[in-house]
Amino acid sequence: MNRKPIFAANWKMNKGASETEDFIKSFLSKLQGHDFPCEIVIAPPFISLPKLADLLHTATAGQNAHAIQIAAQNCSQYDAGAYTGEVSVVMLREFFVHFVILGHSERRAIFGETDAIINAKMKKAREANLKPIFCIGETLAEREGGNLERVLRTQVTEGLKGLTEKDMAESVIAYEPVWAIGTGVTATSQQAQDAHAFVRSLVADLYGAETAARIRIQYGGSVKPNNAAELMACPDIDGALIGGAALEPQSFLEIIRNGTIPAAE
Repeated sequence: MNRKPIFAANWKMNKGASETEDFIKSFLSKLQGHDFPCEIVIAPPFISLPKLADLLHTATAGQNAHAIQIAAQNCSQYDAGAYTGEVSVVMLREFFVHFVILGHSERRAIFGETDAIINAKMKKAREANLKPIFCIGETLAEREGGNLERVLRTQVTEGLKGLTEKDMAESVIAYEPVWAIGTGVTATSQQAQDAHAFVRSLVADLYGAETAARIRIQYGGSVKPNNAAELMACPDIDGALIGGAALEPQSFLEIIRNGTIPAAE
């Protein structure tokens, strides 16, 4: 199955509007002359979504810039109401957001999001035709305790509950071992491949072999220019969800370039 790789920059709580403008102008200039065989996504903080949307709209209209999709880093499971600090899927659509990151380990660990909450957000995102980037992954203690498959099975089964095959066709899964996020420690290519293959088998159990073969599964966890090619060469790894290394235009570009070399050959 020929799956188009997807490289997504998760800026987390970094880059306001002015820094977003600086990044995009630099990144677009570096993209000129390249036609990478992949999808590129940027997820800024909520406050920077309007600026990103405006910059990309202007660039695309003016010089046929490489299509960059916009992602939000989260969304509410509610439509509207007395939910201070929350942002609804309808609000996100106003800024041409196409993707939304859900279930990130930082949302799970720091903000207490459960599988049930993440599942509700997944459903709400799909109601608005947003494409979820559904994050899963184990802690170091869970891996060393022999619970990797149990943890991933629970996260996948509970997080995707009630979603249809059509929903899955519009979704991306991001496997991010918690112990490798922001630590500088990267899973070996074999560890990553084994986990991705297992996740794909879980999707096959839930939705069938065809859906499992089509869905894109990203790797996240200290992805850098010097390890992107080896990771992306694995048969079940379909791109990357990138944190710190995507905060600098050249670094993000090099990850994309190095990660698409196998696909381009």
